[in-house]
Amino acid sequence: MAAGARDEIAFTIHASADPVPAARRAELLASPGFGQIFTDHMVAIDWAEGVGWHDAQLRPYGPVSIDPAAAVLHYAQEIFEGLKAYRQVTGVVVMFRPMANAARFNRSAARMSMPGLPEDAFVRALELLVTQDREWVPGAAASGGDESLYLRPFMFATHVGLGIGRPSDSYTFAVIASPAATYFARGGQPVTVWLAESYTRAARGGTGEAKTGGNYAGAFAGQLEALAHGCEQVVWLDAIEHQWVEEMGGMNLFFVHGSGPTARITTPPLTGTLLPGITRDSLLTLAPDLGIPAKEQAISVAQWRAGCESGEISEVFACGTAAVITPVGAVRATTGGWTIGESQPGPVTMRLREHLLGIQFGQLPDPHGWVHKVC
Repeated sequence: MAAGARDEIAFTIHASADPVPAARRAELLASPGFGQIFTDHMVAIDWAEGVGWHDAQLRPYGPVSIDPAAAVLHYAQEIFEGLKAYRQVTGVVVMFRPMANAARFNRSAARMSMPGLPEDAFVRALELLVTQDREWVPGAAASGGDESLYLRPFMFATHVGLGIGRPSDSYTFAVIASPAATYFARGGQPVTVWLAESYTRAARGGTGEAKTGGNYAGAFAGQLEALAHGCEQVVWLDAIEHQWVEEMGGMNLFFVHGSGPTARITTPPLTGTLLPGITRDSLLTLAPDLGIPAKEQAISVAQWRAGCESGEISEVFACGTAAVITPVGAVRATTGGWTIGESQPGPVTMRLREHLLGIQFGQLPDPHGWVHKVC
């Protein structure tokens, strides 16, 4: 029995008796893709009304047994998070801002009427899994890549019964890990996006700012429409006027105004309908450190198009844990499309991307204390 000193939840460690052999692991790490390969272990903690959090375990990765009448399967009471562990140039393994993910996880839990998990226990669960499976953390930082170990904490309702009068009275929290390469197939090259004019992702008062699976399931139709028009991603507009830009797929959007020493960046404000991204928040702090003014500012589709045509908007990029910072090169819509700058990765976009990765991989100083050492 091993208990974390910073929380009241005691974790039992059950190491795998049959881990993936080192040679096979090295083969898998050579080309991990994204979210396709999983490490040897997982963490699970149960919650029950009147009992609280209990039976916390680090155990071998494997299927989760669930009753066909479990509430998550019928009423979608489920939330998740996404963050990464990095092997820095010194060999130390770190996570990036895990406490921010813990806080957002609990905000999602509150919106979905689920129990909060103590933030220290959330981070402790991540630490245990990363430490146990540290050999799965890619070591490509020294070569300039952005390979990492993607961490997926999630929680789902397990109450057995089909009544819908109240939330579930039992839940399981779990963490799994997956070595990951670049999210988009073309790496840091610009993507083409599609404006979703037929579908709406979220409305005010809904679950748009919660990281819950239903938001993503409801977005698949828009994403498929984007793919059908030769675009990699969909851009969501507001639910009322269908003219204000919100976010891109599962990522936040930033707009670069001007160029050179006068360049500044803006991102749509948080209105309760889009996800408050950890990378988004980091860039609002990091950009001013680099002399690039940054603020939240609403932007309409018409303003986006006009800004690109006049040159006032010189670059656009999306950001998120999975994709880091990805340039946007062109927009398509039912009313026609337009290009952004020269449809190439812009200097502001790439400077921010390189600086953020530099902090995460230990190549640059971490003035804000974002890097959390694990092992």
